Amino acid sequence: MIYSTAKQGRIFIVRLHDGEILQASIEKLAESEGIERAYVQVLGGIDKGSIVITGPEESRAKIIVPIETPIGDMHEIVGNGTIFPGSGGKPKLHLHIACGREDKTICGDARSGVRAWHVIEVVIVELLENKGTRVIDKATGFELLEA
Repeated sequence: MIYSTAKQGRIFIVRLHDGEILQASIEKLAESEGIERAYVQVLGGIDKGSIVITGPEESRAKIIVPIETPIGDMHEIVGNGTIFPGSGGKPKLHLHIACGREDKTICGDARSGVRAWHVIEVVIVELLENKGTRVIDKATGFELLEA
């Protein structure tokens, strides 16, 4: 385990509109507002055709191939994530969401394929006095948090 401490900074209350891309919108806001590190919480709806990463094809494979699960129709979502500088120094969102419709739920990573259905509400809590960054892990290819 590695860890560090941080202090709370600004709090942003955000509403995404119909069709906006979740990850791109949050990362764009973070860059324009100078948010380097943050805790993120989301809730709302995602549109059909959105794609959620629901795991690797094989859990211990040398090359990790993500399972891209398309959302067949609108789903309600709730999720939590973090923003830390990525390998290029820009704010990088890592967000997992639970998606539900009727009696079915899936959970996964909300990368660039998640589109808002009418509205997604986002709360971003800026983290200050912290040096955490995302560093590419050669074994997995993941950008892992170095706190």
